[in-house]
Formats: sequence, C-alpha cells, structure tokens
Amino acid sequence: MGGPAPESGERTTMTDTIRIRLREPARLRNLELLLLVFAILINAAAILLVQLGALGEVRKEVFTYSAALAVLALAMHVTLRIVASQADPFILPIATVLNGIGIAMIYRLDIAAGREGWAASGIRQMAWTAIAMLAAFVVLVVIRNHRVLQRYRYIAMFVGVGLLLLPLVPGLGREINGSQVWIGIGPQREDGSVPLSFQPGELAKIALAVFFAGYLVTARDSLSLVGKKFLGMRFPRVRDLGPILIIWVAAMGVLVLQRDLGTSLLYFGLFLIMLYVATGRVSWVILGMTLFVTGAVAASQLLGYVNSRFNGWLDAFNNDIYEQIGGSYQLVQGLFGIADGGLVGTGLGQGSPYLVPFAESDFIIASLGEELGLAGLFALLALFLLFVSRGFRIGFAGQDDFGRLLGIGLAFVIALQVFIVIGGITRVIPLTGLTTPFMAAGGSSLVANWIIAALLLRLSDTVRNQPRLVVDA
Repeated sequence: MGGPAPESGERTTMTDTIRIRLREPARLRNLELLLLVFAILINAAAILLVQLGALGEVRKEVFTYSAALAVLALAMHVTLRIVASQADPFILPIATVLNGIGIAMIYRLDIAAGREGWAASGIRQMAWTAIAMLAAFVVLVVIRNHRVLQRYRYIAMFVGVGLLLLPLVPGLGREINGSQVWIGIGPQREDGSVPLSFQPGELAKIALAVFFAGYLVTARDSLSLVGKKFLGMRFPRVRDLGPILIIWVAAMGVLVLQRDLGTSLLYFGLFLIMLYVATGRVSWVILGMTLFVTGAVAASQLLGYVNSRFNGWLDAFNNDIYEQIGGSYQLVQGLFGIADGGLVGTGLGQGSPYLVPFAESDFIIASLGEELGLAGLFALLALFLLFVSRGFRIGFAGQDDFGRLLGIGLAFVIALQVFIVIGGITRVIPLTGLTTPFMAAGGSSLVANWIIAALLLRLSDTVRNQPRLVVDA
C-alpha cells in the first residue's frame, strides 16, 4: 500500500530550480541599484556638508560632482545588467561611495587652498574617476570569462616587470617625494613638473596577480607536497625556493632602486598570500616573513631613505627627527589631526586637515579622521572590510584554481594596501608612500583599483554562471 502523497511544495523540481535561477540576476541587479542610489545620496550629502561647513553656502559644485559621479555609477550598473548580470551586487556601490567620499574631502582641501578650475585636485580626481570607470567598463566588455587570462600568464609577467622598470628609464622616470616610481609624459616645465605623471607600478600589481595565479596553479604540487618536516611543519626543499627568492630579490630591488618601501611590501605580500592559499603550508609564510623582515632591517641600516622611515616611526616625537627634512613632521601632524577629530569629528568642512602635508593623497585618512572622527573612520574601514570579504567570497566560491587564486589575490591587494596606509598613519608600521584605495588623489591608483573591482565583478559573474548539478530528490 502506498503512503500519502507528498504535499505540494515539499520538493524542489527542476522547473522550480530553473525559475529561481532566471529570477536571480534581476534580484541581484535590483539590490545593486538600491545600494547604488544610497551611495549616490551619501556622496551628494558629503559634498553638500563640505560646502556648508567650509563656505557657509551651497554652490553649483555640489551638483557638478554629485551628478557626474552618479551618471558614471549608473552607467556601470547598466553595463553590468547587460554583460555581467549575475555579478556581485555589493562591489560597485562600495567602490562608488568610497570614491565619492574621497572626492568630497579632496574638494574640501581645494576650498581651503583656494584652488579652482583645472588647478583643483577635485576636478582632476573627477576626470580620473571617469577614465578609471571607463577602463573598468572595457575590462567587463572585453573579458567575458576570467579563464582566458590564464593563457596569458607569462605575458602578464613580462608586462608587470616592464611596468616596474619604466620609472628607471632615463628621461621617462620622475622622482617625486624621494621615490622613483613615477613616469612623466609631456614637456618638462621650468619647475620640473610635467603635464601628466603616472605610476605604472599600480597596474603592475594587477599583471603580477594574474601571473602569480597562473604560475601557482601549475607549480602547486611541487611547492606543497614535497619537503622535510621540522617542528611539526613541512618546509620546502632548497630547489623549490627559487620562486620566493626571485620575488624577494625583485621586492628588494624596488626598495633599493626605486626607494619605495610600501610597493616592495605590497608585491612580496601579494605573492606570499597567494602562495599560502595555493599550498596551504604555513612554512612558506614563515620563510617569506623572515626573508622580508631580514631585508627590511638590513635596508634600514644601509639605506638612508629607509633609515629615516624607521626613525620617524620609532621616535616620531623626538624634536630632532621632527624638524629634519624627511622626518616625522607629516606623521605627527596627521596624528594630531586624528586626535583633534575625537569620536565624532569636527564635521566636514570645519576642521583643519590642510595643515598636514599631502593631506589629499598620502594622508587623506588623517584628513577624514579629523572631520569624520573615529566613528567615521570605523565606517570607512567597515566598507573596506566588506569589499575585501566579498572578494574573498568570490575567490573561495570559484570552481577553478586559477579563478580562486586570482580573486583572493586581487582582494588581498586592497586589504594589504589599506593596512599599510592606515598602519603607517597610526604608527603601527613605518610610514610608506602608498595611497588609500579609491579615496586618495591620484589617477594611477584610481584606475588600478577600478580595474580590480571590474575583475572581481567578472569573476563573480563567471562563478554564478558555472553549471551546477541539480538533483531532484
């Protein structure tokens, strides 16, 4: 005798599954649109508060900046509906609000400095935002499947190395703030500046992330399965140390030749975390950290540039170090600014962030900390944390090893850069020359970070579109 018939809805049929899969893209994009509208309103409110706080009136710039960023973000949203309908719905709104708050603070510093027109950093940042989002649009349209990048891993390696070496080319490289990481385009002016400068190392980190992911997919077995055990951990053979030694030498080369501690740490940290994810061996992390710390300590003793960074970090309030050129003046001013902001800040447009050198670029976090307070900084850190966590989620959800490593690597680039920047400003680590992703003034960083966002969006769309076995139980 058969039992009672199952109630309707007790099991999911194949038709129901297909119907759910068809509704999912629209649901994701609608959620993204809702969050994007919220982000646009936050950006407009930030610029409005800057004007009221610094000028006591509302000017047309509030509409110029807000409308331009809103149009760009909504255009990107429409693009995603067409070419990546199942992409992650959080990445675009988070990147938009971070970009917008950065523009608001840069505009606030323009008001304090009396800069207008093309001389204003805010106008240039808005122009770079348009270029950066156009680059992200091109990535989404051209790269329809992230796996195609694996074929070009060695080309990515040569491109990355070439970009790193560009600032060392005579006549092309420019030394700015003591670091040889810039290239100048156009005729040189009387004051030594050029019409356009760009930091190719920002794009190099993306090319190297593609190469690292492709290389580690093929070399993972030899790097993870072979070696001798010591203190409960399996360490690699000497013959397998080649890759990490090559990357370490390259990182030290950046430190010595280009005088850039932050970029050196970023490249080596990127390779180290991707190596750990690929092999699962803590011994690689221990070896890598030992190599980098040893190299950094040696550089602090042998190189005056690195030595001054360490002295400013360890003894920032020493009057001799504070007053010397390249000393701790900038760091101490930034700390005073954050302290002046307290818990809730002085309010947008009502602090004195312009007292800190390079307040719109290297120290924009200190500027925001003064006017938004500790609560505002925590909110910004929460946005970065959510962005990185979505990137990690995309990476771990991937069904192919290359996509998994690439997603985690790109997300880790943002995470490590935020740590290096904020850690330097708050004296957790020595101060470096890196800038805050999406927020700091600078076109090269903005373009690179929007490309990273586009690649994560493409990865998430590919992951969701991967065929899954559906069992009608």
